[in-house]
Amino acid sequence: MFRNLRLYRIRSDWPESGEALATRLRERRFKPCAAYTEQSAGFESPGGEADEQLARRVGGADLMRLRVQTRLLPAAAVNEALEERIGQFRKRTRHDPGRKEKRDLRDEIHSELMPKALLKSQRLWAMFFVGEGILAVDTSSETQAELFLDTLRSAFGSLEAIPLTFKESLGRLLSQVFLGGGPTQFQAGRECRMLDTAAGKASVSWMDMELASAAVQRHVKDGLTLDRLAVRFDEVVGCVIDQQGVIRKLRVEGLAEAEDEVQDEHPLAMLDAKFVLMSGLVLRLLQALKKELRGYA
Repeated sequence: MFRNLRLYRIRSDWPESGEALATRLRERRFKPCAAYTEQSAGFESPGGEADEQLARRVGGADLMRLRVQTRLLPAAAVNEALEERIGQFRKRTRHDPGRKEKRDLRDEIHSELMPKALLKSQRLWAMFFVGEGILAVDTSSETQAELFLDTLRSAFGSLEAIPLTFKESLGRLLSQVFLGGGPTQFQAGRECRMLDTAAGKASVSWMDMELASAAVQRHVKDGLTLDRLAVRFDEVVGCVIDQQGVIRKLRVEGLAEAEDEVQDEHPLAMLDAKFVLMSGLVLRLLQALKKELRGYA
């Protein structure tokens, strides 16, 4: 359900109940792409066909799902059709098309092929922690997260959302954990990425390595900046966190077992059980970061 997280503080009023939130989201309910529309985005029920509500509030957290449908029109197909159309133009006019004429031909082809293009849908999950005022979108991509926020803003009428930051440096905490001196709740995993700020965008990554070894740690001591670090939180949550607070490769111990326990239950009961476990552990992680970094900025 959630593999990556981009986190935002919501500074606008939030609906008081799951039902009120669902009512707001109906303003931007998903509608399939029209014949000449390249992309359509809107909210759909997190419970799929088992539930019509566009939001679910369970254990103090709201669950939402955005569907993004895109028409796939390969550039190679357009270019091939354009070559044929240019050949027809030469036969008809006895000269090569100019820049504007080529652009007009391309637009003409695009309009003809668009209604025939295949459709592809992507789902973006999100959860909102009511008590914290924090929205977590299931993506590591800033562009996708902004699409979710823009659609939510359209449904609400207005929405003030800013990337989550802390009063103290998250990078400092990651370095402490990496070097073995961080809070006991956090342990370094087996993956990290470092940046050499003196060499532009140069970076070096370690995957499935023992990060406590002197050969790895000396790079930070010699001046490289730790940009990403795999961490294990409370022996239950594993993830990779970067200096900007983006969480990747999120995994929860025991989640598969919890799913097995309710596999014979109603689909909504299974969804709620999974969401309660996931949202509860992510909230614990956020609250631990908030405590260690002296609060949200």
